[in-house]
Amino acid sequence: MAELMGKVAVVVGCSAPGGTGWAIAQRLAKEGATVVAAARSREKLEVLAEEIGGTAVTCDVAAEDDVVALASAVRDRYGAVDIAVNAAGLPVQTSIDDATLGDVQSALDVNYIGNVFFIREMGRIMNDHGSIVLISSSSAQQPVHDFFPYACAKAAMDCLVMYAATEYGKRGIRVNSVLPGPIRSDMASELWAVPGMEEVFAREVPLGRIGEPADYADVVLWLSGPAFVTGLNIPVSGGNQMTRAPRIDEMPMPE
Repeated sequence: MAELMGKVAVVVGCSAPGGTGWAIAQRLAKEGATVVAAARSREKLEVLAEEIGGTAVTCDVAAEDDVVALASAVRDRYGAVDIAVNAAGLPVQTSIDDATLGDVQSALDVNYIGNVFFIREMGRIMNDHGSIVLISSSSAQQPVHDFFPYACAKAAMDCLVMYAATEYGKRGIRVNSVLPGPIRSDMASELWAVPGMEEVFAREVPLGRIGEPADYADVVLWLSGPAFVTGLNIPVSGGNQMTRAPRIDEMPMPE
């Protein structure tokens, strides 16, 4: 995509090799963008930044000061940003009956409140007609066993997308979220390590397989260009949004 040549992109949540954020950073760089890779783990970020010819910045998206510092670092080095992607997430798992304030708050801090800071700070340094993309989850629309803190925080984030799209639209800035279904990622590695688990989830996907990080990178790349879309929560799940997540009694148990 020639539209990304000379563009500056920030990708948060890309310290897991082979993960979604990592794949997004690689894809944007491949298409010509200068990428600022940000996450809590500096060591792996350095590896990614060297590979793609970008810059590594340590940032905990749940810490407001970190997000402010990230925006300052980008502005000082590049002047402005054109594309901002937040792929950071925290999959807090508990039932409502067992939930604590800490469970709910930690899920909100990373998956919702951090996105408020991210949009605010990236919007302040973003060129007009830029793009902000947040990575949500299909669990925000489709219940998954005992993931209500994570799912509800992501649902709040999806609502935030619509408000941000309205607020920043006057500058031509587009704001959208991508909702992955079951995906092969570092976050879900323990789940897919259970024999037979991937097959159970894939049966609920009309396209017959779980998602790969590259599937989401493709959609983020499209949204990073001049697409005439904003305020959307886009399912990227092989059609899983039309079916359901497996019930707990359908899932194989760890050995």
